[in-house]
Amino acid sequence: MFEGFVQKSIATDETEIDMRYGGQRPPLLLLHGIPETHVMWHKIAPRLAEDFSIVAADLRGYGDSGKPNGGVDHGAYSKRAMARDQFSVMRTLGFDSFYIAGHDRGARCAYRTALDYPDHVRKLAVLDIIPTGEALRRIRLDSALDY
Repeated sequence: MFEGFVQKSIATDETEIDMRYGGQRPPLLLLHGIPETHVMWHKIAPRLAEDFSIVAADLRGYGDSGKPNGGVDHGAYSKRAMARDQFSVMRTLGFDSFYIAGHDRGARCAYRTALDYPDHVRKLAVLDIIPTGEALRRIRLDSALDY
């Protein structure tokens, strides 16, 4: 699994992020959903590595990534905090700008990363979610209570 990829843990300002990377072309960050880890990408990552430098990273709190204390308000697990981690990972690997794709919870983190670092995210793909802004525009009291 992940033949030709390197596995490592990268220290960010707030935690450590476990990830695998491989390939030698434009960088593409892949973020997993719930309850997966970066391993969810193991079948497609080798094929994508033919065209991209793949970085498949765990979000904080998942897999072998760090699990910082959430704090009273759980802010340590906000999408903004997770986006900071992933941006730090990409910068540490030497990627100033990158593509990003996320599934489910990873898509929410990818979306936040694109909002917070628009000059660094080349393109964004979100899988299996309605983008956050659209979801908030459509929410009604009855659907919020059902959710």
